[in-house]
Amino acid sequence: MTIAPPPQNWAYTLQLPRSAGAPRIARVILRAALDHHGMEELAEVAELLTSELVTNAYLHTDGPSSVRMRRVREGRVRVSVWDTDPAIPASFGGAGAGPDAEAGRGLLLVRLCAANWGGHPIGAGLFGLDGKALWFELVAGRDAYDVAA
Repeated sequence: MTIAPPPQNWAYTLQLPRSAGAPRIARVILRAALDHHGMEELAEVAELLTSELVTNAYLHTDGPSSVRMRRVREGRVRVSVWDTDPAIPASFGGAGAGPDAEAGRGLLLVRLCAANWGGHPIGAGLFGLDGKALWFELVAGRDAYDVAA
């Protein structure tokens, strides 16, 4: 029996209820997908950043969230987290929180560790609800803290 290799272009979407367990579920699914597609080296940082964004969705909104992960191109993955609040956090769009801040440190981690990141409001998104998507990209072979890459 021959096992076919995974497809080169792939995407996964995970819909999450508003639950304290959502970040853990997102991490487990994300790691399984990255491992399956030979992108294990990105899993640790991807889990951390995804967990931060899903946790923010749980803490700062009163609705469901969604995680979408896709291969952008060879060695590059984009993870987007949608939630029901259309406001992009100030700490994600500008200077934002510093390392000693009480809040916003998760978004600071995204800005420091990701090769690229951003956010945009979404009208009538998942379940017909307004919201936003915050996203980040990771690149294989790039040090997570090498912000010059």
